Amino acid sequence: MKFKTIGWAAGLALLLSGGMAAAEQYRLGLITPPSHQWSVHAQKAADAIKEKTDGRVEISLFPSGQLGSEAQMLQQLQTGALDFAFLTVGEFANRDPNYGIFLAPYLVSDIEGAKTVLGGATAGKLLADMNKFGLVGLGWSSAGMRTVVMRGTIANVGDLAGKKIRTVPNAPELDFWTLLGATPTPMPLPALYDALANGQVDGAQLDHEGTWNTKYYDHAGTIIDSRHMMFPMVAVASGRKWQAISEEDRAAIQEIMTANFTDIIDAYGALDNKYMEDLKTTPVPVVTVDRAWFGPAVDKWYEDWRVKAPLLVELEAELASN
Repeated sequence: MKFKTIGWAAGLALLLSGGMAAAEQYRLGLITPPSHQWSVHAQKAADAIKEKTDGRVEISLFPSGQLGSEAQMLQQLQTGALDFAFLTVGEFANRDPNYGIFLAPYLVSDIEGAKTVLGGATAGKLLADMNKFGLVGLGWSSAGMRTVVMRGTIANVGDLAGKKIRTVPNAPELDFWTLLGATPTPMPLPALYDALANGQVDGAQLDHEGTWNTKYYDHAGTIIDSRHMMFPMVAVASGRKWQAISEEDRAAIQEIMTANFTDIIDAYGALDNKYMEDLKTTPVPVVTVDRAWFGPAVDKWYEDWRVKAPLLVELEAELASN
């Protein structure tokens, strides 16, 4: 009996150490709330990855900036304290201006244009260059086109002068609003609703989805349907942690993430228009504007950024050849 007991215990130990290895636990950070398409699709990807890898890779989501700002998450990724993240290009543009070219005003007119840009050769080059930040670039996607929510009445671009506009803290956006005579005011997204309510800011640059779902229009006097800028997302993995994942599981993660990035952009193709129609049902007037409405600021932005970010010229040539 003793011999059988020892044999059973040894067999169990072998089973636990080899044949039934515990799932690896990973974390994925985002600044978007759970209802946002980035968060929704990140959860779908995590579920599919767990199934595809037979439970070997289990990814937990931390939306709404639970792990800190994007700058803090980037640092965590570089040290290996965080495994994955869906990030805006802001922190990368602040370190290498070439990553700011996707925020060029009126570079594209709609989400299909964004899909073309983010699937192109220039975007591929910048994704591969994520290794210089200690990261592995998994792919590009995007939120919807940007619009503007303002307290009070805005009749023309001159009415934006001196207004405090909440932005993401990146150089391309800051420059755009500064050229318009406004005061760009970076702040965490979760703080924006109260900031609009109490007048801490006069307006914000947002997507239609966030404007509707988070009810930022509650404290607005004008919604400017400008669609003046795309808002790309880049999915990254910690370079340190990525190398510790098996080749088979890395392939599964990449395959599923890539499919989800396409799904996100395709979803916004319909959602941008849906959410704008929803916003038109509110008491807040919606003003539709185009590039000309912003005056010379757009051309001046391009003049400056073609020097700051040489890849902008390459991207413009790429788009012109399509």
